Amino acid sequence: MGIGSEEPRVWMKPVLRLAGVYNIAWGGLAVFFPKAAFEWAGMPQPNYPELWQCLGMIVGVYGVGFLVAALHPLRHWPIVLVGLLGKILGPIGFLNAALAGRFPWALGWNIVANDLIWWVPFTLILLAAYRNALDTRRIASPEVQKMALRARTQDGETLLDLSQETPILLVFLRHAGCTFCREAMADLAEQRRAIESTGTSLVLIHMGSNDGGAGFFARYGLGDVARVSDPAKNIYRAFGLGRGGVGKLFGPKVWWRGFQAGVLNRHGIGRVVGDGFQMPGVYLVFHGEVVRGYRHQSAADRPDYLALATLDPTRVA
Repeated sequence: MGIGSEEPRVWMKPVLRLAGVYNIAWGGLAVFFPKAAFEWAGMPQPNYPELWQCLGMIVGVYGVGFLVAALHPLRHWPIVLVGLLGKILGPIGFLNAALAGRFPWALGWNIVANDLIWWVPFTLILLAAYRNALDTRRIASPEVQKMALRARTQDGETLLDLSQETPILLVFLRHAGCTFCREAMADLAEQRRAIESTGTSLVLIHMGSNDGGAGFFARYGLGDVARVSDPAKNIYRAFGLGRGGVGKLFGPKVWWRGFQAGVLNRHGIGRVVGDGFQMPGVYLVFHGEVVRGYRHQSAADRPDYLALATLDPTRVA
């Protein structure tokens, strides 16, 4: 899980694979059976079927491109963009020809299947790629991160000094009233012994005051864990953690997970302390260097803290 690289939504890869297979199948049909589409539409056969076959080859090549893009949709967004442009321009051309009486409207089914149904998923992929690019730019340079590591814990030690002694797992929390923050505290309390057995120390980054938050951390048995108060969110920003939008904070997944965590698991909710839109994250730091990181893609994400805390993740079963 790379720092600053958003993982694609689970639906993106299968959608692009489906688009790839569909385009290849349609292109193959046009190449090997160039008369079929015209017969189905009740149109006269073209004088130069080779032109239709050439179009089929282009569509098939698009299909190969979509299969490549499916390997990493956000990284290969230019392929998706070119595909979306083709799926927008195609219907415009068809509409122009149909209105002029050169194409029968019956051929419109081909436009629906080839183009229109892909507009929404392709657009969503491009929007996600754009947001990911913004998030990546927001991540500070290693030099700025090292400056942020000069922040001191409640005991007066700097994060940089702590990281020289052992790997430290920086857990950036949302506000204490957030049910997911409370769930994270319970998870950390449960996994603390396993995390510390790897040689890694926990450090909590929060937006409240150290004195005011002491009772909150003690409630989960984490009162003695090193923590840094960052109400100005300087450390959050240094590690590329920004504010969440509507989807990340109030999407369907967040509501469902909020019901599970807040009601079924009884973590509840409380007063907002800090920025209610601030997104959380987790980073493993050793000798002042970021080893790995996890940036939440929604407030409801539930990271594997033990895997993140281990210098060699293969040691985690």
